[in-house]
Amino acid sequence: MDSIWLEYGWTLLILIGLEGLLSADNALVLAVIAKHLPDDEKEKAIRYGIIMAFAFRFLALFAISFIANVWQIQAIGAAYLLYLGLKHVIKARFGKKNENIHKEEEEEAAGKGFWPTVGKIAVADLAFAIDSILAAVALALGLPDSPLRDFGGMDGGQFIVVVLGGIAGLVLIKYAATWFVQLLEKRPALETTAYAIVAWVGVKLAVITLAHKDIGVLDHHFPHSTAWTLIFYGVLVGIALLGWFAPSNKSFQENHSES
Repeated sequence: MDSIWLEYGWTLLILIGLEGLLSADNALVLAVIAKHLPDDEKEKAIRYGIIMAFAFRFLALFAISFIANVWQIQAIGAAYLLYLGLKHVIKARFGKKNENIHKEEEEEAAGKGFWPTVGKIAVADLAFAIDSILAAVALALGLPDSPLRDFGGMDGGQFIVVVLGGIAGLVLIKYAATWFVQLLEKRPALETTAYAIVAWVGVKLAVITLAHKDIGVLDHHFPHSTAWTLIFYGVLVGIALLGWFAPSNKSFQENHSES
């Protein structure tokens, strides 16, 4: 029983770290989108953005049981996480040398007034809320069943992990996003690392989908097996270590500081 709670605690720590990096990227995107506005409107737009980020992430929590029980939604979620993560990693790896990761948001927002900019921020916030809840669900569904009662059609322990991860995302985007942005400036490779982890989490959700009793491509117990658990966390730790010890990309830092 202790090993189960150890795995739950480890997963929650990973989720909080991932939520922190996604929250930092969310905050960074808000700043880039609102960059062209006058200072007073810029501050107001970013404030609205943080409020909307709170609202969307809170509402996303109500979609937990739906995502956790419908294999079609799991499949779409897995495909989305894989697309999101791989798109970012490929763009960072093979894009132009001095290309800004968030240049598109800045170019699309430039020249727009206050409310169109707020609308653009709302779309970005919604996308990050979806990223956050899908990553949380994918990590939680791979956990073994807990002795807690089911809640909303989902194992009680898994539900708590998702909710705590969602709350962590809300707290981090409000209070710790600035610190994570500074961390990204010092270790810019962590942003790409976060999206590589998102893609790997998408693989985990795909495995869960393929093992669903209505699909049966993989054995129903495989996502909870010791072998898959060791593979998943081994690769995840490997990705994290590569990102942490990767050499700083000076041009990447300069691009972000100019934003």
